[in-house]
Amino acid sequence: MSADGRSPMMSETRSPMPLLYRRHSSGDNIKNLASISSSLLPAFGTAVGDGTVSLRKFIIAPYDRRYRWWQTFLVLLVVYSAWSSPFELAFRKMSTGTLLPIDLVVDAFFAIDIVLTFFVAYLDKSTYLLVDDPKKIALRYISHLWFPMDVASTLPFQTIYRIFTGKMSRGDAFGFLNLLRLWRLRRVSEFFSRLEKDTRFSYFWTRYCKLISVTLFAVHTAGCFYFWLATHYHSADNTWIGSQVPHFEERSVWLGYTYSMYWSIVTLSTTGYGDLHAENTGEKVFSIFYMLFNIGLTAYLIGNMTNLVVHSSIRTFAMRDAIHEILRYASKHRLPEGLKEQMLAHVTLKFKTAELQQEEVIQDLPKAIRSGIAQQLFRTTVKSSYLFKEVSEDFIVQLVSEMRAEYYPPKVDITIQNEIPTDFYIIVSGAVDVITYKNRIEQFLSKLGSPDMFGEIGVILNTPQPFTVRTRRLSQVIRISHNHFKQLVQPFSEDGKTIVSNFLQHLKGLKKEELDEMPFVTELLGESNDEDNAPTEGPQNREGPSQEANRNPMVYTPDILPTRVVLHGHHPDLKQREEDGGKLAHLPDSIEDLLSLAEKKLGKRGTTILMADGSQVEDISALRDNDHLYIF
Repeated sequence: MSADGRSPMMSETRSPMPLLYRRHSSGDNIKNLASISSSLLPAFGTAVGDGTVSLRKFIIAPYDRRYRWWQTFLVLLVVYSAWSSPFELAFRKMSTGTLLPIDLVVDAFFAIDIVLTFFVAYLDKSTYLLVDDPKKIALRYISHLWFPMDVASTLPFQTIYRIFTGKMSRGDAFGFLNLLRLWRLRRVSEFFSRLEKDTRFSYFWTRYCKLISVTLFAVHTAGCFYFWLATHYHSADNTWIGSQVPHFEERSVWLGYTYSMYWSIVTLSTTGYGDLHAENTGEKVFSIFYMLFNIGLTAYLIGNMTNLVVHSSIRTFAMRDAIHEILRYASKHRLPEGLKEQMLAHVTLKFKTAELQQEEVIQDLPKAIRSGIAQQLFRTTVKSSYLFKEVSEDFIVQLVSEMRAEYYPPKVDITIQNEIPTDFYIIVSGAVDVITYKNRIEQFLSKLGSPDMFGEIGVILNTPQPFTVRTRRLSQVIRISHNHFKQLVQPFSEDGKTIVSNFLQHLKGLKKEELDEMPFVTELLGESNDEDNAPTEGPQNREGPSQEANRNPMVYTPDILPTRVVLHGHHPDLKQREEDGGKLAHLPDSIEDLLSLAEKKLGKRGTTILMADGSQVEDISALRDNDHLYIF
């Protein structure tokens, strides 16, 4: 048995630990995946658990909340180290005086972190699983560059020298050894990388703070090195600061630091007043390299700031360009003002609602997630619409998944009277007006709101749209195409019957003004009423589904939706203008029923049914929508 109570065999064969588990000593589950570094994201196929799995005793998960707080605290200490290391090199007496105790405390915290690193699990890059074996953790840490550099940047060399020699050295060697602490800056880089990927924080301000930090560090380091050059030149009066401040080495430390920062900032910003300038060859060489470095740093800062600013205003530029193109198009083609205003309103709304557009936001997500989102947003609205009342849950799920959301600004036509039907719509929010035109005069028929529908009459009956539908105010609708709807209905025969029944009931409840605009609907309802009032034949009357089919001939059609044909009372070679193009009818179930229906519509009994090309109809199932039948 091993020290933790598990056999070696169990330790080697235990199931792979899912990656995204928070530190198990804290007992918390992951609450925000956005806070997890990209280095901890799983490979494709890696399972992500929903519970907690215990690591070995005393082993810390790298994304443990307390360990993350510890890392953040160390970042603050790194900021101090980044400031103090160049400062103590330039001003040696500070490294053996006021700052020495602070340096020892900071080094002690980093020494603790070195010890903790031997107990932090790491992510295996090949398997993307957490490794919690202490031996493997220790071997990995020691065999990498991190361990010797962490130790070298933590050892207090000056204090160790004093312990062994009893003397306090003020030489430059220890000042340069202190620069090893700058190795800790990698923690700041990793910290900013995590913040940039964390959606809880503003990307703009994170990048802005990072750029400011880089600039301040460059200014501070360059100023300290420039001051160090002055203190090590053989003639103090022949230095950049000595020519301005006699005996500057005997003056206050903060006076020298102020002059150094002033020179560094003036040089970095390319202001160059000329009051502090290089006096000797060494200073001139350093200034040359510093100015060359400033060219790259300035380009980096300007490029990043430009990116951030442009990113925040790119949508505004795009909207302005789109509006400009529309105005130019409308002017070139002399479009009326009303149509031009509709175009402008639609483009403006598109940009304003870009974050709300369902399709743009979720188009790259897996289908299951897209379906779940659609169910959450629109399922209640679809179930509340009249056409889909009492249909099955399976059909609703399939239907909602195929629907698409759109926004429309006020006073915009969504469907236009007499246009070919392609989609029908359900109102999610807002309101629309139903409008018709008589003698080119616009007439208001009704107002629709959520969860009313429009466009479904043209789609289901396969006729041009009977009305124009115009938005009253900002409206959101969901739509589905005619083809998708037919494909969805076909496998759900019972739901298809329910939909047709709901549709007929809705037509019967329309206002007289609306029915007057749809004579084909009046014929359909009259045909349905005739079937309802047909006398029964006693014992020979058919029961069950067949009886229902007699009551509503629309229900039992091959595609659920009604098949419409045009009836003529003459031979196809004869042209009779008095029929006004024939009589519209819904196809019944048999040839005999079709002859009876033709007798009602045309006023005479026929015995032969021909197609427009002269071929005789023998199988009624071969007929399709809008076929012309000649019965004589």
